[in-house]
Amino acid sequence: MATGLAMESQLNTLMKKQLTYCVLPLLACLMAVAGSLANAEDIPRNQEPRALRISDGDRFEPKSYYPKFSWEVTPQYFMFGDGSRVLFPEEVRSIAARTSFICIEKSHGSGMLGAAELGAKHEAAAFKKLNPDAKVLFYFNSAYAYPFTSYTKGLATNKIDQHPELKQFLLVDPQTGELARRGNVYKFDVLNPEFRDWWSDTVAKGVAESGCDGAFIDQMHGFVWMRPDKQKEVERSMGEMMALLKSKMGTDKILLGNNAHTDAARPVFPVVDAIMFEHYSAKLLTKEKLLEDWRNMRRIAKAGKISIFRIGVEHELDEVEKASGKRRQSNRDERLAEIARERLEYYHACYLIGAQPYSYFQYGWGWRLSSGSLQEYPDLQKPLGAPTGRPRRIDPEGWEFTREYEHASVWVNTETQQAKITWR
Repeated sequence: MATGLAMESQLNTLMKKQLTYCVLPLLACLMAVAGSLANAEDIPRNQEPRALRISDGDRFEPKSYYPKFSWEVTPQYFMFGDGSRVLFPEEVRSIAARTSFICIEKSHGSGMLGAAELGAKHEAAAFKKLNPDAKVLFYFNSAYAYPFTSYTKGLATNKIDQHPELKQFLLVDPQTGELARRGNVYKFDVLNPEFRDWWSDTVAKGVAESGCDGAFIDQMHGFVWMRPDKQKEVERSMGEMMALLKSKMGTDKILLGNNAHTDAARPVFPVVDAIMFEHYSAKLLTKEKLLEDWRNMRRIAKAGKISIFRIGVEHELDEVEKASGKRRQSNRDERLAEIARERLEYYHACYLIGAQPYSYFQYGWGWRLSSGSLQEYPDLQKPLGAPTGRPRRIDPEGWEFTREYEHASVWVNTETQQAKITWR
């Protein structure tokens, strides 16, 4: 009996030891897995979730008609125009090798082919021949009545009196009683409901006839400063016009709104698929504005929308010339090209700090083919990889930020406008 009890005691001891050896390592393993999941935002487990992960950890949900997105190198968006010609084959190949998201600017090819929608059609076909997945956008302005398309030729100053059906869509200057214009370009009146219907029909027609994948809409302010007492009405009318366009183009077409992230564009935001941050002056590139941009880029991504971080360095030369009191047109593009090379690391870093899935970078010094559209920057072709963590602000009260990518470490000081991208 005693012997039996002793054997039972030894057996229990042995079983406890075995449980200890088996269970504790299992518990440790489970705890390690739990820890990994807790840090999943900073250390994603595989490429797909990381590529589409917003910096707050949520997953970006792209629409089926969006361009294909990759972090392999810096994602770029191209937008260009030349009123006198279309692209040469080698130019098409050069652009297509760097991006599949493109916009054909307002007058492109109109001098050669007779109308801007024909220029867009020519380039859309050329890009899609090289890359059937390329997404090409047709340009149209919602404020200025550019006469570059066959649909708008009657809006030219020497033809407008022959086209009363178009003249009724133009804004009258309350100070002079004459048609409002900037230079030789008239201004549209978004408060006219007949204009909104015509405009949305016209842009949708341009998209369809050019074979494009959507539209880039510029200048969505409605000249609100000319009638500040009607601000809300102007904003609502612009939102209604964009909704009409989206419906008429088709829900599988991309609607890109320039600066559609601002407070004034609140009625537009729900309608658009993509938003450009057009940094055309120094006041839009202050440290406070950049911080606001990064927050908006995250907000746009959480809404499942595309963002484009556009930098034009032309404002830097303008400031230098203004300070010196000297403005020279000669060699202007060459000087801007030099500034663009010198300032690339800083502006590239500013983009990378705030970039989200489906955030694109656009860089140059204007919209013409000669304005940096064809310029190649080797750093934009270096292997980048997806972000491995969220942006970090070194000091809560300071202006230094860092962020890690698979193949790059980014540091930027937006107060001193210094940056360093360390590639690996």
